[in-house]
Amino acid sequence: MTTQYLPVKITDKVFWVGAIDWNIRDFHGYLTNRGTTYNAYLILGQKNVLIDVVKKGFERELLARISHLIDPQQIDLIISNHSELDHSGSLPEVLEAVKPEAVYASKMGVKALEEHFHRNMSITELKDGAAMDFAGNIFSFYETRMLHWPDSMFTFYHQDKILFSQDGFGMHLASEERFDDELELPLLEKEAAKYYANILLPYSPVAGKLLNKLQSLGLQFNYIAPDHGPVWRKNAGRILSLYSDWAAGKQSLKTVIIYDTMWGSTAKMAEAAAEGVKSAGVEAVLLSLKEHHRSDIATEILGAGAIIVGSPTLNTNLYPTIADALSYIEGLRPGNLLGAAFGSYGWNCRAVELIEDWLGRLKVEIVTPGVKVKYVPTEGDLVMCREMGAKVGEAVISRGGDRD
Repeated sequence: MTTQYLPVKITDKVFWVGAIDWNIRDFHGYLTNRGTTYNAYLILGQKNVLIDVVKKGFERELLARISHLIDPQQIDLIISNHSELDHSGSLPEVLEAVKPEAVYASKMGVKALEEHFHRNMSITELKDGAAMDFAGNIFSFYETRMLHWPDSMFTFYHQDKILFSQDGFGMHLASEERFDDELELPLLEKEAAKYYANILLPYSPVAGKLLNKLQSLGLQFNYIAPDHGPVWRKNAGRILSLYSDWAAGKQSLKTVIIYDTMWGSTAKMAEAAAEGVKSAGVEAVLLSLKEHHRSDIATEILGAGAIIVGSPTLNTNLYPTIADALSYIEGLRPGNLLGAAFGSYGWNCRAVELIEDWLGRLKVEIVTPGVKVKYVPTEGDLVMCREMGAKVGEAVISRGGDRD
């Protein structure tokens, strides 16, 4: 038994036994500049239950934490809430070490795990709403399909009122602190927003229905225990409120201006557009793709009322960083945005047209025709950019939004 990896007590019966990944910096194109955790939870009793495992390569850390509490072979049951490989990748190794009586997953989880590992794992299907009494410890299981995989499931532990919420209400944040009240709330809100914007945003209709379902079930939580990031024990109400706003597409008086530039002309246009937005009384967030990652762009778009996109034309096409960002954002499907386009060019001005095509696919309502500038913008060109920004800002005001 190692002394390096210690479990963290949540209640007298429940312990965090997951792993901390300090070094990961990319998660499917999402910049995880603060690392992440792969959370797993051990519930002790006459039947010892392990909820989720960890990414392959981190099983030693998981088993070491468990070993401080019990011999891993004393684990009787494993519940898989989510089959994505950061939560199931080490399952074959854990099964070999633990040899549990049974493994449980949702209907789609059973299929997914078999398709991941191509072996008969003898996994028992749990139906939506099923309740199980494991020698006095009572659990209920709720399918959360497409939040954010078909197999996703929540597990509720009745005795301690803990909702094990797989990827819901989580964040990518490596930390020795395991609870929300041990960290600064602004940091948690920022990382939770980034996680939602980059992982869960396409499934906002599902998230809204799930929140309604949880309310209708009347479950009272003392803890929300996600598969990434800290356990919520003080601010559970806050994260539920934020999810309600994000799932509903609640917008603020904010416009995000994203751009890149070759020789500075498009940057000057972006700055002028931001001045115009602010002149209308709307916050302008100016983001150069030379300094901001696509996942940070997506985070700023969450809750924004509009986006304005600018690009120089390069080889009759968009600047590569702009094409990359727009492709990424298209997959996240932000909704109900206003917008506009601008760009500079030398002898071909296709960039603005291509941006407007992208915005059309994103179902962005284009407020005003795009502004095109050849080579270096004149003061008159910058006035047009300010006017474009002001029109977008005025449209955001007209449609309404939160001013706080």
